[in-house]
Formats: sequence, structure tokens, C-alpha cells
Amino acid sequence: MSDDAVLHVRGRVLAGPEDVRDELWVVGGRVSYDRPAGARDITTVEGWALPGLVDAHCHVGLGTDGPVDADTAEKQALTDRERGTLLIRDAGSPSDTRWIDDREDLPKIIRAGRHIARTRRYIRNYAWEVEPEDLVAYVAREAERGDGWVKLVGDWIDRDLGDLSACWPREAAEAAIAEAHRLGARVTAHCFAESSLRDLVEAGIDCVEHATGLTDDLIPLFAERGVAIVPTLVNIATFPRLAAGGERRYPRWSAHMRRLHERRYDTVRGAHDAGIPVYVGTDAGGSLAHGLVAAEVAELVTAGIPPVQAVAAASWSARAWLGRPGLEEGAPADLVVYEADPRADVRVLAAPRRVVLNGRVVE
Repeated sequence: MSDDAVLHVRGRVLAGPEDVRDELWVVGGRVSYDRPAGARDITTVEGWALPGLVDAHCHVGLGTDGPVDADTAEKQALTDRERGTLLIRDAGSPSDTRWIDDREDLPKIIRAGRHIARTRRYIRNYAWEVEPEDLVAYVAREAERGDGWVKLVGDWIDRDLGDLSACWPREAAEAAIAEAHRLGARVTAHCFAESSLRDLVEAGIDCVEHATGLTDDLIPLFAERGVAIVPTLVNIATFPRLAAGGERRYPRWSAHMRRLHERRYDTVRGAHDAGIPVYVGTDAGGSLAHGLVAAEVAELVTAGIPPVQAVAAASWSARAWLGRPGLEEGAPADLVVYEADPRADVRVLAAPRRVVLNGRVVE
């Protein structure tokens, strides 16, 4: 498309869960619901249009052994794009991916800087590994480096204990979260187990990743404080394999991981039913493939979240939570067009008909 070309999206435009329009126009890379006067170079796309999908837990620039080169990071971003993911909250990466911001053909990224973990309590080469007395300083550093988010590792296996345990004393977490908030950043944390959750929520955390340790007694606290969760169920599906691999050395940890996996759907459904905000994230990067947002939406439906709300968790509500527009008048034209209504069958999300990024058809 030329710079003065106009894209006409016709059919059903899902501007919101119940806000369905007949058409929209893309003029100068932005959404308009008014037909542009005198437009001649018009390309028409037909189908069901959604705002570009959101992966709220993704790692561009991260591989199994740590940071990857720019070519690999580009392939990761392109894989997400071709599946319709046009907005990514990068939940921790050791790579500098700022160059992606200059590429109008790649998804937009909201970064959380680099993970901050306790010494020898996370995957090698992924995180800054520090002790509690240095946590505030590293949070301040990553708050400046990120795009309004900081990522902590809230729990991990304690090899002496042989099981998951919290990484940070309550006082250190409180001071670190307060510093991030002072600098205008929100804080999220990787948490598999139960033990770290109460302290982190009462310390003021904004979001918890995975949240497999969320229990009935903690759900009201999350709901009262408005703490969001990003369950990453496509990642939690790997727990049985991880447990089998650690069975011999860490049987207690392996049994714990299996229990967390077995109740994963009940955990997510209980959170949703209590009013806890739930958003779609895949944990792509590291050992997990990119481009799995459709699979994660399907997992949320399997857990018992209604399809419309599962789609919202990867589109309208996720964008609002991250402070990015959807298909409002004048918004950047980032959208995905499907053959059928994804609210009726979320499996449609796995097969985009067209992907439009910054007003241009890219897939």
C-alpha cells in the first residue's frame, strides 16, 4: 500500500465485546469510522476484525541459554506478528530490543527490563541475581530501563529445602515496590508457589505471573487489591515434564509442581469468578515457542472463563490495562481480521485472514 492508500475493513468490526460496527477505514495509518472524502486508492478486506492481539507475558530476545542475537529476536517477533499478536508486554529480557521500536513492521513492545532474582535462584543468564539489600537499587535501575514495568522473581526452588520458596523478605519487597511506584513503574513477579503471594500483594505488587499457588484464602486479598494475574497456562502445561526431570534430586519439589498443575484450571476459574483481572500471556521465549496466544485463549476457555471474556483478555481489556488503544477513532490501525466471529469460537484466533500493523497489511 502507498502512503496515501486507504484500507477499508468491511464485515464486522469488534471495537469492543458488544460494540460491533459494519466497517472501518484506515487513513494515514489510523482508524476512522468515517469514509474519507475523495479516496481513490482503496484496498478492501472483509471479515471479523479485532484489535491486534496482546501477549502480556512474552520474552523477545530470550532463548534457552539467555540473550539471543538480533536475527533470532526478529524471528521471534515476526512469529508473534504472523499469529496476530501486535502488542507484547515483554516480562523480562536480558537483551536490548529497543531497535524493534524503529521497525513499523514488528509488534509494539512494553518492556519490564531484565528479571531481578535472588542469587542462584533462577535460570542461569536470565536475570540480575542480587541479595535483598541490593533489591531497591536494581528495581530503580530496571524501572528506568523498562517501559513502566519491573519484573521480580518472587519464588524459585531452594535447593537446600528441596522445594519452592519465597525469594524476598517482606521488608525488601515493600521497599522495592515502593521505589518502583515512586518512579512511575508497576511491578510484577514470577510466582509458582503459595508462599510468596501474601507478602507481595500486601507489599503493593500490581500483577502476578503464573499464580499457580493462588489459594481460596488468598483470592479475596487479590480481588480487594485489584492485583491482576497472567496465568500462562500453555507454560503450566510443561509442569509434569519438569517434575519428572527433577524427581530423583528434588522429589518434594516435583510433587509440588504436579499438585500446582493438577489444580491449574480450578485456580484460574476461581480467580476469574472472584473478579480478579486475568490476562493472556504465553511465556514465549526461553524454552517455549512464540505465537501461542490463540492456544492460551483456548486454555482460559477450558478453565471455565466465558469465550467473550477470554478473547477480551487478549484484546480489549488487555490493551486498556496496558494503556494502549484498541480500535478507537484515531488510534493506530493495529488489527487482525478473521473468517468468523472469535467470540463464538475462540479457535478462529489461530488462523488470521489478514494482519494489519500501523495501517499496513503485513500478513
